[in-house]
Amino acid sequence: MNRFTVPDMSCGHCTAAIEKAVKSIDPTATVACDLETKTVAVETFLSERAVSEAIREAGYEPSSLAAT
Repeated sequence: MNRFTVPDMSCGHCTAAIEKAVKSIDPTATVACDLETKTVAVETFLSERAVSEAIREAGYEPSSLAAT
C-alpha cells in the first residue's frame, strides 16, 4: 500500500479529484482519503511514483509516507 500526505487536500472535491486521478490509471485501485489527517492510502499494483504523479496531475502535491 502506498501512503501519502497531501497538505492542500481540504474538502470532498479534493478527495474525489484524487480518487478519480488514481482510478484513471488503475480502475481496480482502492483509494482512501482522510481529510482530518490529510492523508491518502492507495492499494494498487502501480508504483509509488505513478500514484504520486497521478495525484500531482490532479493539482495536489503529495509527499510519500512510509510504505505499509
